Amino acid sequence: MNPSISIRPAAPDDCAFILSLIQQLAAYEKLSQMVVANEEMLRESLFGARPAAEVVLGCWNGTPVGFALFFPTFSTFLGRPGLYLEDLFVQPEYRGRGIGKALLAHLAKLAVERNYGRVEWAVLNWNTPAIDFYQSVGAAPLDEWTTYRLTGAALEEF
Repeated sequence: MNPSISIRPAAPDDCAFILSLIQQLAAYEKLSQMVVANEEMLRESLFGARPAAEVVLGCWNGTPVGFALFFPTFSTFLGRPGLYLEDLFVQPEYRGRGIGKALLAHLAKLAVERNYGRVEWAVLNWNTPAIDFYQSVGAAPLDEWTTYRLTGAALEEF
């Protein structure tokens, strides 16, 4: 690994930076209107009494420039947990330096250490740079699966 790259767990004091990266990711994905998270919500969800997810930061020469947010899942077929990568984002000016690959490799290592059966995530169909990157590390799309989501009013009504 490039000695300029380091990966570290996020801390509560990183919530403003994490929120900034979430907002940058949403802008890139043309989904800014969907972001309702704020620092307090992140602090509670990531570092409160019952953390719902974990975050690691990708750093360039010690300065955080990217993140990966993930949480455990469970596979009934495998009979063991898996790791779901909700978001991975590196600031545009730091792309192409191996930071995204280091973040993904870190998650793969965590999954192996924790005896998880898989790492999975979703990617927008139009995001060819991300798709190319994921395929370059050996990931494969699940072409026969469609993701469904129940949220907002539909969730409340159901």
